[in-house]
Amino acid sequence: MADINSKIAPASLARPDEDKAETSAAARTHAPDLPSPEMLKYVELLFFAYRDFTGDADELLWDLGYGRAHHRVIHFVARHPGLRVADLLEILRITKQSLARVLKQLIDDGFVLQKSGTTDRRERHLYLTQKGRNLAAELTTLQCARVAGALENIGPAGRYAIEQFFVAMISDADKAAIAALIHAGNEADNEPSRDPSRTPLGT
Repeated sequence: MADINSKIAPASLARPDEDKAETSAAARTHAPDLPSPEMLKYVELLFFAYRDFTGDADELLWDLGYGRAHHRVIHFVARHPGLRVADLLEILRITKQSLARVLKQLIDDGFVLQKSGTTDRRERHLYLTQKGRNLAAELTTLQCARVAGALENIGPAGRYAIEQFFVAMISDADKAAIAALIHAGNEADNEPSRDPSRTPLGT
């Protein structure tokens, strides 16, 4: 691993204070313009909506000593039983070390099971225990209730626009895979006999 300190100039080569002040002034001069108040309004609304959306589940997770990383694992394993660890890493975009810590807690506490693949023993597939499924149901019920209440207030006419907004927020490179992942999760709910490990990211 590269030594990050090697990128820092030695004290003997540091520029005088006046040079540092000049550099800071130049940086301020070339600072980008602030977004418009309207854009900032949307950013803040998104922040507060997310805060309250996650807050309902956070209280339940807090009692278990868990955080949102645990929730995300529980959610996607519930939606895609047999999900490969490699695919979960791709979905969550977190490091192996971070996932390993969270998974260990969930496995040790009896919420998640990890099994070797049938065709490739090196693969690790994840499943929820009954205890894990119960927790996933509680968390999903809390968040779906808030979403359902918001959708009811908006009415049918606004639902399509909301869906389009969320899709537009996703990177273009990920749109197709995410749409397929959501569709596969819905199919798994309706077709329990389907091979659940065959996710769009792991086919």
